[in-house]
Parts: sequence; C-alpha cells; structure tokens
Amino acid sequence: MSTPLRNNVTAAVPVWKRASWNPYLVGAGIGILSWLVFLVVNKPLGMSTEVSKFSGWLASLFTGMDAVKENPYWAKTTPAFGYSTVFLVFTAVGALVSSLASKTFRWETVPAVWKDRFGVSPAKRMAAAFVGGAILLYGARMAGGCTSGHGISGTLQLAVSSWLFFIVMFVAGVGTARLLFPSKN
Repeated sequence: MSTPLRNNVTAAVPVWKRASWNPYLVGAGIGILSWLVFLVVNKPLGMSTEVSKFSGWLASLFTGMDAVKENPYWAKTTPAFGYSTVFLVFTAVGALVSSLASKTFRWETVPAVWKDRFGVSPAKRMAAAFVGGAILLYGARMAGGCTSGHGISGTLQLAVSSWLFFIVMFVAGVGTARLLFPSKN
C-alpha cells in the first residue's frame, strides 16, 4: 500500500517530468499518434525501413543514386529523405527531451547491468551494441518491419503476420535476456 505522501508527491510532478510514465497512458498516446499519422500522411509508423532508406540516401550522396540502386534491396525500396526520416530523427530528439525534462539524462558507455555480467570494457559494449543493432535491423528488414512497424502499426491493423512477429519477438527477447543475464537466485 502506498503512502499518501508518495501519491501527493507523484501527483504534484507533471507527467512530462516523470522518469516513468503510466503504460496505459503511453499506450493510448501511441494509438492516437498512429491514427493521426494515418490520417495526415497515410503511412504506418515504422523505423527500420526508414533507417535503410536514409542509409541509401546518404550513400547516394557519395556514390550517386544509380550506384545505390544497383543494390537489390535499394532497387525496390527507394532511398529517400522524407517524412518518415524526420519521424525517425524526432523520436531520438523526443527521448533526449524526455530524459532532460525528467532529469534522468546521463552519459553512460557501460551500463551497470552490462558491467556486472560482461565487464567494464567500453569497446566490448560498443561492439556488442553494433552487432546486435545490425542483426536487429537485418532481421527487421527480412520480416518486413520492426517493433514499431509490426508491433504498433501492424497489430493495430490486425495483421496476422504482425501479431506473430510480436509474439515471437517477446519470446525471443525473454529467452535472450535469460541467457545473457541469468538469475542469481
């Protein structure tokens, strides 16, 4: 049972300044955002396609678009800098603003949970993060979407493939977490 003092303190802090938000409020907000995005730009929310489109667009600045389109993936997924790239950038900006508003921002190269299990090497942590991100992006492109594309937009549209993706993602995530960070009990 929570104390009245704690409830009064929590209630006095505006929601945008809290370190964690009510998951129901966040879920409803993401649902409303998804509706608004469909209404305004007629596109689903998604990140992994935009990362690959943006990467192709950046590569085209150095090699030319014709050279980029020789890649089979970019031949069918046209590299571009557009609305979805702006959405991708503002997702990171929003996370930064949120951490600053809640006073939880800090530079951290090796999180405590990683340090306890794998040591203090920043190079090892960065290499693992890079490899993990590359595998995640490759898998998301193979699946035709990522956690936001399938997990939010696809499930809102009741796509069976998205529901299957979301279930497999959670099972794989829990399994990987248990493998990498076994319980000490």
